[in-house]
Amino acid sequence: MAKINYIIGDATNPKIEGNKIIVHICNDIGGWGKGFVMAISKRWKAPELRYREWFKSKESFELGQVQFVQVENEIWVANLIGQHKINRDENGNAPIRYEAILSGLELVGQFAIEKNATVHMPRIGCGLAGGTWDKIEPLIEKTLMINGIETYVYDFN
Repeated sequence: MAKINYIIGDATNPKIEGNKIIVHICNDIGGWGKGFVMAISKRWKAPELRYREWFKSKESFELGQVQFVQVENEIWVANLIGQHKINRDENGNAPIRYEAILSGLELVGQFAIEKNATVHMPRIGCGLAGGTWDKIEPLIEKTLMINGIETYVYDFN
């Protein structure tokens, strides 16, 4: 089984040759404006525009779904809906939805195989979504590693 490559750097600027998919977590209420999405928007306008269009269309806009937006010749951004709303719920649960991230990563894995692409991401779900890496890492192993998809996780310096 492949292993996750941890590197220091900017997940919006992968230095690997070939096709690349940059994965990040989106919420299910159409909000875009805090966290890693800001780094994406600073670099490319299309992922935010397409996400907002997707939200308005309501077409398959739900937890566990992924929208792939090609932003450069060899780069796609994967808008993965893995967060329910943006604040803790009435029981104090974080917005992260691990089942949705698992489903979304399965779709990312299929897309990566089709495109013969490597996968790049910050520590998804561990910022504003309130998730923990000890729960996210096994989801990556179950979906991407098991299929031999080369995956890079970035810690921003």
